[in-house]
Amino acid sequence: MKQLMPQEIEVFYILPAIRREFSKIMIKKGFTQREISKKLNITEAAVSQYISKKRASEVKFNDTMKKEINRSVDRFLNKGDLIEEMQFVCNKVKSNLILCKIHQCKNNISKNCRACLKWKSI
Repeated sequence: MKQLMPQEIEVFYILPAIRREFSKIMIKKGFTQREISKKLNITEAAVSQYISKKRASEVKFNDTMKKEINRSVDRFLNKGDLIEEMQFVCNKVKSNLILCKIHQCKNNISKNCRACLKWKSI
């Protein structure tokens, strides 16, 4: 099995999970799938799959992360800076060692990754 780099895990697992959470929150706030797809710059089909849990199902965020994401969605909807909010959430994911937990699940811990080693020692 090819070892995934942290940035690949972020792109393949974390970003879709964040988009899924953004979509779910926006649906609760009354946005249509079309509106969400335009705001998040993704297809309506992707939004539909996020909502029906057919995409990004491997990453589960805890309540603390969900609250952070909810605040991030509110900031995004108020000022419209998607990239900044996605980066904010990605940094929270890293600081909560969620990225490292995915490495662990994929048996992909690097011997040189201080964050992964920290998580492994917990």
